[in-house]
Amino acid sequence: MARIAGIDLPKNKRGEIGLTYIYGIGNSTARYILGKAGIDFSKKVNAWDDDDLNAIRTIINNEFKVEGQLRSEVQMSIKRLLDIACYRGLRHRKGLPVRGQRTRTNSRTRKGKRKTVAGKKKAPKK
Repeated sequence: MARIAGIDLPKNKRGEIGLTYIYGIGNSTARYILGKAGIDFSKKVNAWDDDDLNAIRTIINNEFKVEGQLRSEVQMSIKRLLDIACYRGLRHRKGLPVRGQRTRTNSRTRKGKRKTVAGKKKAPKK
């Protein structure tokens, strides 16, 4: 089983897809890593030998922040925004979208499940 940066990579996936299971590595970064290591993109993860794994590990460790290190850096950046109380920090604090999306409709991912508010009753006609 291929284990890189504390993550077990799926055995039956292609190399470029398998690497994206690591937090901080997307498609283009995975292709860059495999190209630099001299491994075919379509080669399955279970077909990698120890030399391939070691080459990938060294490239990732030397050039990229991944997993815990990257997560802590992102959290520190958000905490900094909260501390200086800038607009983006306030949006994070309130749990609203940070990057200018509309909130009258949509934005359910950030706001959570709908909380229904009862409508105002109409006064009866006389």
